[in-house]
Amino acid sequence: MTIHLRNATARPSTLDLDARTVEAIASTGADTVRAGYIERLDLKGADLSRLIGGPVLDGHRSETTRDQLGVIEAAELRAEGLWVKLKFRSNQPSLAVLADIGDGTLRGLSIGYTVQEWAESREGKNRVRTATKLTPLEVSVVPIAADPTATFRAGESQMQTQTTETTAPPAAGTLTRAEMNREIRSIAQLANLSDDWTNGQIDNEATPEEARAAAFEEMATRQDQTRTRSARIEITADHTDPQVIAERAGEALFARSNPAHEISAPARQYAGLTIPEMARQCLTRSGISTTGAATESLVTRALHSTSDFPLILGDAVNRELRRAYQAAPSGIRQIARVASARDFRAKRALQFGEAPELEKVLEGGEYTYGTIAEGAESYRVETFGRIFAITRQALINDDLGAFTRVPAMMGQAAAAFEAKTLAGLIDGNPVMSDGVAVFHADHDNLDSASAIDTTGLSSSRLLLRSQTGLGGGKINATPRFLLVSPDRETEAEQALAEITATRTDDANPFSGLSLIVDGYLTDDSAWYLAADPAVIDGIEYAYLEGAGPGPQIETKAGFEVDGMSIKVRLDFGAGVIDYRGLVKNPGA
Repeated sequence: MTIHLRNATARPSTLDLDARTVEAIASTGADTVRAGYIERLDLKGADLSRLIGGPVLDGHRSETTRDQLGVIEAAELRAEGLWVKLKFRSNQPSLAVLADIGDGTLRGLSIGYTVQEWAESREGKNRVRTATKLTPLEVSVVPIAADPTATFRAGESQMQTQTTETTAPPAAGTLTRAEMNREIRSIAQLANLSDDWTNGQIDNEATPEEARAAAFEEMATRQDQTRTRSARIEITADHTDPQVIAERAGEALFARSNPAHEISAPARQYAGLTIPEMARQCLTRSGISTTGAATESLVTRALHSTSDFPLILGDAVNRELRRAYQAAPSGIRQIARVASARDFRAKRALQFGEAPELEKVLEGGEYTYGTIAEGAESYRVETFGRIFAITRQALINDDLGAFTRVPAMMGQAAAAFEAKTLAGLIDGNPVMSDGVAVFHADHDNLDSASAIDTTGLSSSRLLLRSQTGLGGGKINATPRFLLVSPDRETEAEQALAEITATRTDDANPFSGLSLIVDGYLTDDSAWYLAADPAVIDGIEYAYLEGAGPGPQIETKAGFEVDGMSIKVRLDFGAGVIDYRGLVKNPGA
């Protein structure tokens, strides 16, 4: 019997030595084991705008120009993964690497990227972090790839036919079932087919001849799926993705009202354009004639057409809103920790007691089980928001103030709302799940009234350090922050001031505390000590998972309002999850 084997060579047939180009699958999003978790890439969330025209690097090194082997001419997402077309430089080191790729002695590929959003999950005992929004920045040629399925494209695979004469195997009727199964497994291994395919053939009691025919059919199907198309759409640096245009033109509009902003190179093509001029460009890109159109007509038609004009305006507004929101941080946030909530149902924050004390194990003795006490507090994320409008008159007049004053006020209002909510938890002294208020004598965290001085601080510090866990053991909470209202700011500064002491007795033991002054605290007399939230739980605040921190916006060409309506939405919630990291002094 004669068996014909078709072996694919390791040489990538997409390699063009004259043009110095080669195609590759740079990533399939395969799992990568990191320290303590598994990293996974959801390539559907990849923004390729910065990858196209980006560098091809030697092993992710980017210290000098010698580390750059070439550039990425094109990139797109395909069924197999992230497809790229690489063009190598004409210098000798780059040509040497390209030659090694052609010989098949260099096969590893890896991508460098930044992640904007993560999704957390668990698979059995494994923690999985999935990058749901990421921006690939470069492609590297590496000896060992984190993604073993990333490889240079074979294109129309170069097949070599090998003919081997062998003795014909016994007829199917003379083989036992076990022998047939061994033959089927051999066929699957030779064709590089999965265990599921093999088990399916065996479960259906296929004969070796039937399995062989099915294997050839599966290989043909797989080859059709991975074959490089002769006609392909390449996304180039001058593509017209509406979202990318909105980001670049929105940045240019933001830069006009914020001269200190350093505009990026891709956005410079829109720098200096007035709002009506941007409207004209948007209509032209949508195939709508603007010849002879007046300014009023340009703006009105751009708002109510399928152009990307509302996206550009929304991007500029969002930039201003985020700038104002981030410029007005709340001091009280420092004593709280941030989390995320998957939905709007009550979020349970678990409390764990201290670890059990280790016990001596005698020679030949048994280890005993220890227990960790648990508790829980809950709060929920809720939705807050408002709508404001940028009028048609402001757009026609190219009024940049419409993109600065109102969005900035909304951003500041969102930051103020979060700060008031956190301060309200301190002032309001809510009741916890044990039926006792946060600051209460039963919790041993309500000190007797005293001034902010060495005596008062010593007393409150002792209360904090004396706190016990759910199991009754000492937790040794260390004060990190002193929280006061503006009325006691000077007094607190004097109490924490560093003193150049000539004697040990004159040293200030509290100079290492960080002072937080929050204007939203309504109790002007009280002051508080707080432990580091990274060490001991206290206050927690959360945003809706996927929405990200801070306010989000949506835009709509107005019908009730003659212009553009902008909705600001904040999904936010906060609660006290443990009283042990906080001490209140009513103040004297």
